[in-house]
Amino acid sequence: MTKSRSGSWAGSWAPRAWFGRAGFPVAILAGFLVAGAVTPARAEVPLQLTYDVTHSMFGHIGPYTNTILPTTGGTTVETRTHFLVKLLGLQVYQEQAQRTEEWQGNRLVAFQSVTDKNGKQPLVVKGVARGNAFVITSPDGTIKAPANVRPANPWSAVFLGSHTMMRPDTGMLERVHVTARGPATVMVNGRPVPTQSYEVDGDQKYIVYLDGRGVPVRFIVDDSSGKVTFKLIKCGGCALAVSYLGNYR
Repeated sequence: MTKSRSGSWAGSWAPRAWFGRAGFPVAILAGFLVAGAVTPARAEVPLQLTYDVTHSMFGHIGPYTNTILPTTGGTTVETRTHFLVKLLGLQVYQEQAQRTEEWQGNRLVAFQSVTDKNGKQPLVVKGVARGNAFVITSPDGTIKAPANVRPANPWSAVFLGSHTMMRPDTGMLERVHVTARGPATVMVNGRPVPTQSYEVDGDQKYIVYLDGRGVPVRFIVDDSSGKVTFKLIKCGGCALAVSYLGNYR
């Protein structure tokens, strides 16, 4: 039986309110495939999507990077984060994370993450596809998720294919629903980019903007501590892998 734990995507990829809460995890997104969803971006050569992360109260907090690597019969996604939050010049939070996803088609077959928060004991989460389930092992134990579970990480439109999302820092599961919001123009490095926007409804509401190739150019969460925005600032390799994105470099 699948076991779900309380929590929100803000705890997966954005700074939650530290005040009275534990943690400041990192990453995002999953949901049901809705009408009009774009095709996931497929990389024939490696792509590196680099985001600048800002908080409406604390300002710039650090980079968030997804490196998408084509492999024989699948795709590997490597995520790196380095967040530093200051208040009145004083450091109040620091987090570093390294995560790896292994995909075969649209199915997640393996996952591993190591998250270091404020220099404490690193949190290690591992997952592997077994039959009609995805088995997740974390410091809290072992649970089974549906085979189509998605990590909270928007590297392409693949996040649209499930009602179940896994928080990469803890392995917790969350039921979610995605609704198409329609076309929207997003500024990327000073240039207007047409996108399709989606609202993700879980414990909190999130918005993700996908360009015409299915690449997230922006994603946002309205957290209890404020609004956290991830903006695409560089798409390494896109001139060859996704020609439309070459202008973003």
